[in-house]
Amino acid sequence: MTDMFVTLGTWNWLIFGFVLMALEVLAPGIFLFWLGLAALLVGLISFAVAISWQIQLVMFAVFAAAAVPVWRRLARPKPDASASPFLNKRADALLGREFTLEKPIVDGNGTMRIGDTVWRVAGPDTPAGTKVKVVHVDGANLTVAAA
Repeated sequence: MTDMFVTLGTWNWLIFGFVLMALEVLAPGIFLFWLGLAALLVGLISFAVAISWQIQLVMFAVFAAAAVPVWRRLARPKPDASASPFLNKRADALLGREFTLEKPIVDGNGTMRIGDTVWRVAGPDTPAGTKVKVVHVDGANLTVAAA
């Protein structure tokens, strides 16, 4: 078994790296790619510097272990909250905006169409056609006041 490690050379690492990357193509999961990259790095370094097989194995282990945090950082970028701050909070996007009542508010309750959605609104009795401003949001219920 030791003879196998003693003969470990540059070409063995390069072949091992390409085999791991080829296996990644057959069974994708992004894991074998990083191990193959670690093997290729060891092979390329051993081209430039003559190092013992023990150091080569340690380098492979270090490169493979370092690839995991790199992979996590690249695979899961941080979401940009400023791109869509009201994602899944549609009603919050209406706060402070002005709309025209399509139907009147009677006895403090009514409905208002905004875009293609009908919203429940609460507020003072107001005739249809009046401009109102959304002053409070509670789930799918909007509280409005005269604009």
